[in-house]
Amino acid sequence: MTAWKEQFEAYAQQLLDEAKAPGAAIAVARDGELLYEGTFGFRDREKQLPLSRDTVFGIASITKSFTCVAIMQLQEAGKLSVHDPVVKYLPEFRAGDHELTARMTIHHFMTHTPGIAPMPYLDGAMRRSMENDPAVIGTKAEEELKTVPYLDTYEEVMKAIAGFEGKPLSEPGGAFSYNNDAYGLLGAIIERVSNQTYENYVATHILQPLGMDRTVFSVDDLADKDDVTILYTNKKIEDENQIIAAPIWHDAPAMRAAGFLKSTVSDLLAYLEVFRLGATRNPTSILSADSVREMLTPFARVDGHRSYGYGLMVSPAFPDPDGLLVEHGGSLKGISSHIFSVPNQGITGVILVNLDGVSVRELVLGFLNSYFARPAGAPVYAYEPYEVKDEQLSLYEGRYSSQEWVSASIAKSEGKLFLAVDGLSYPLIPVQKDSFVFQKRDSIPWIEFFRDEDGQIVRMSYGLRQLTRESTKSSS
Repeated sequence: MTAWKEQFEAYAQQLLDEAKAPGAAIAVARDGELLYEGTFGFRDREKQLPLSRDTVFGIASITKSFTCVAIMQLQEAGKLSVHDPVVKYLPEFRAGDHELTARMTIHHFMTHTPGIAPMPYLDGAMRRSMENDPAVIGTKAEEELKTVPYLDTYEEVMKAIAGFEGKPLSEPGGAFSYNNDAYGLLGAIIERVSNQTYENYVATHILQPLGMDRTVFSVDDLADKDDVTILYTNKKIEDENQIIAAPIWHDAPAMRAAGFLKSTVSDLLAYLEVFRLGATRNPTSILSADSVREMLTPFARVDGHRSYGYGLMVSPAFPDPDGLLVEHGGSLKGISSHIFSVPNQGITGVILVNLDGVSVRELVLGFLNSYFARPAGAPVYAYEPYEVKDEQLSLYEGRYSSQEWVSASIAKSEGKLFLAVDGLSYPLIPVQKDSFVFQKRDSIPWIEFFRDEDGQIVRMSYGLRQLTRESTKSSS
């Protein structure tokens, strides 16, 4: 085994062991030829059943790129434009006042920039599958579920959004905040324009032409149902975190466009060829090169490094800073997934894990670091020292939250800011005006603060969402 493979496998094994991940499958290709293949652990921990490149995992939000491919195909066919108002196809849609709603376009939905604050309705769409799940019973999520209605249809989702009382973040196009609800409604647009169900459209126009015969919305649709992962999740049992088998798949029929495909590393490598080839100006069997390059355009700033295109993240790549790293992750119960490509290096890769909460993006960077002869855990970006005066630090203090049940606190101690989230505390390092980073294992997440017209800090970004400031002191 070559030195870079040894380094990466040791790094991956350590990360997966720390996470207590039951199983993972990883495959990377270069110029369409398999460069690396590795499996770790089991698809079924209790029966010790092995993994392969054809083992089916959940891929969660990686589904969003498939949704955007479908939209781009319909644009190529002249059936819609990404710059059309959403209400042209969903006249009953309302988010805020009529004038604000009328300015929201398909493009804004595809880039998470409609300006709508985070909403709790994905859980409403998943409620029927979640409330019968033993892994959910007795948890905080079970209590949260009771606060949202059943949302089984696109019409019910739109009615819930129309009644949402959260204040808009911005004009459409003015603020990035990850939005599953908007992506779910892209499925409704695809249905109304194509006269097919969203699931049938994806199957007939994307999966079948690419030969992705083990990629499905329901594992019941698989010809071979044996090589499928068991899902696992963390659950507190008698005050101790345990990783338990949780085989019930969560589903949201009204939001499948946001993240409910299941797939394999082999199928996803075939899918990633669309973006590798399209980025180098070669048309593919399902999408023109122009459409691919549009999907890879950095339309919306996510943080200081990453931007969002259409269903994909883009950022400067290494070893060539003029190249692109194209990627997207996914997370649901029992699922941690990531796809990536460095098109100008010919690289495509897939990482799938059957446990939620695993830092699979670290494995992506660990692979690229190892392959390009860097230490596996090396940071991708260097930061110049940036000073924030002590009295200015106090301005950021407070509690921030969203109606998606995410909350975080910022507090000052000994001349530094600290982020408290999920029972843990991290010191923040200033890197730009109103921007900080922190270290979480080998990840370096970016936190950004946002001001109103009077210069007062009113929101912060965390976990790709914008959280609204509730109070000016974290203890409040």
